[in-house]
Amino acid sequence: MAKKELITRTGYKGGLGGRSWSPGIKVGPWLFLSGITSVDYDKGETVGRGEPRPMTPGKPDPEAQWRQVLSNIKEMVEAAGGTMADVVVANVFVTDMSFYYDYEWVRKEYFEEPFPVCTSVEVGSLVHPDWLLEIEVQAYIED
Repeated sequence: MAKKELITRTGYKGGLGGRSWSPGIKVGPWLFLSGITSVDYDKGETVGRGEPRPMTPGKPDPEAQWRQVLSNIKEMVEAAGGTMADVVVANVFVTDMSFYYDYEWVRKEYFEEPFPVCTSVEVGSLVHPDWLLEIEVQAYIED
């Protein structure tokens, strides 16, 4: 088997809550990214979570979360020596399918045709309650 190389992004400090996982693994030309979320690691917070105000629940911003997720993916793909054009699979997990429609125009800011293949699934929840979505990626990066 080819050597496995850990791929991370700036600010990575180990698996969420001490769990045993890797954000990305590169094996030969293949890059596999775990579900990437909308955490801004420079600030240590979730983007677009919707800050509550007195007597008013916060209104989440799925478009901001999509942009943060795709920015995090871009950073990790580039850390592995690739570009977003190398992404071949981008599977989406979203807590409310109505949030998916924001993805249609935001993804065009990060991907060009031919777009990565994508399976989109609505899930009951993600690991953190502020996360509306996550994307798992596979890329083929030729040396």
